Amino acid sequence: MQSRAATVEDTVPVLDLGPYLSGEPGALPALGSSLREACETVGFYFVINHGVPDDLIARTFAEAARFHSLPQDEKSRLAVNEHNIGYMGFKGSTTRSSRVHQNTKPNLNEALFLKRDLASDHPDVVAGKRFRGANQWPDEALIPGFREAINAYCAATENFALSLMPVYASALGLPHSFFDEAFREPQYTLRMTHYPPVSDQDIEDNQYAIAPHTDSGFMTLLPQNELPGLAIRKTDGTWIEPPAIPGSYLVNTGDLARRWTNHRFLSTPHRVVHRSTQDRYAIPFFFDCNIDWPMACLPTCTEEDNPPRYPTETYTEYMLWFGSQNYKHIVPKTDEKVADVD
Repeated sequence: MQSRAATVEDTVPVLDLGPYLSGEPGALPALGSSLREACETVGFYFVINHGVPDDLIARTFAEAARFHSLPQDEKSRLAVNEHNIGYMGFKGSTTRSSRVHQNTKPNLNEALFLKRDLASDHPDVVAGKRFRGANQWPDEALIPGFREAINAYCAATENFALSLMPVYASALGLPHSFFDEAFREPQYTLRMTHYPPVSDQDIEDNQYAIAPHTDSGFMTLLPQNELPGLAIRKTDGTWIEPPAIPGSYLVNTGDLARRWTNHRFLSTPHRVVHRSTQDRYAIPFFFDCNIDWPMACLPTCTEEDNPPRYPTETYTEYMLWFGSQNYKHIVPKTDEKVADVD
C-alpha cells in the first residue's frame, strides 16, 4: 500500500476558474488547453475559484458526520436500492471492476448515496426507471435541516460542474455549446462516505478503505479533505498522494469520459488508505450526462486509423455493468441492456 506524498508541481495541475467565470477575454480557450493537458497526462486536476461557497462545503462535511452518527438501525432503514440510492453499510462493496489491481476484500467504509431529489410523483419515479428513483432521507426529527443542506450543496456543485462543460468542449476542439443538450438534465450522485478508524490487526491483506479503482462516470468533483488518505496512480505505475490545497476541488475524469473520448482522456486509478485514529469523511460528487443520452465517440477523437473503440451507449447501460460488478444491490434485469466492457 506504499505511496509517496508529492508536491503540486509534480503531480496534479491547478486550474483557476476565476478569469473564465468573470468573462475575461481569451480565458476559455486558455483554460481548455490546460484542462486538455491535465486530462491527457494525469487524469486529475485541482480547481480553485470554482464558485461553491466554503461554508456550504463545510456544512456538507458536517452533515455527513451527523448522518453517520445516527443509530445503526436508523441508517439501515434506508438500505440502498436498485437505483443506487440509500445507505450502504460497512464493508458493503467490493471493487471488482479495477483494471490495475485484483481486489478481493470488501472496502472499509460505509456510505449514503443521494441523487437529484425527484418528487415521489415524478413520472420516472412512478415508472420505476432505473437510477431515477426518489431519494431516501433520514427522519427530519432526528437530523433536522439535513435534506435542505444537501440539496443546496448538490445544486451549487451541479452549477460548478456545468460551468466546466464549455471548457471540456474547448479542450476537445468542439464548439463551446457542444455538450449543452447532453447535459441538459445531468445525472449526479452525491456519495457521503464515512471511513471509521480501523486498527491494523483488523485490516486483511489486500484490503483498503477503498480499493484501487477508476470512477464510472464522466467526472468526479471532490472537495478537500482534512485527513489524508487518497492516492492516485501515475502512468508509470507509482502511487502518489496529492497535496491538499485549501478551498479547492480535486476533479478527475472517469470511465465514461475515457470511453466517450476514445481513450484520449485518462481515467486514472486511485485508492484510499485510512490508518488514522480519527473518523474520515468524503463527499465526492459524481457528474454524468442525461440518463438516456447516446454517447457516440466524439468527432474529434476518432480518425481513419483510430476508429471508435466502443459502440454508442447510454449512462444507464454502462452503470448497469459497473454497478453489478461492484455493488450487490445492482443486478441487471433480463430486459435491461448492459454496456460492452473494456
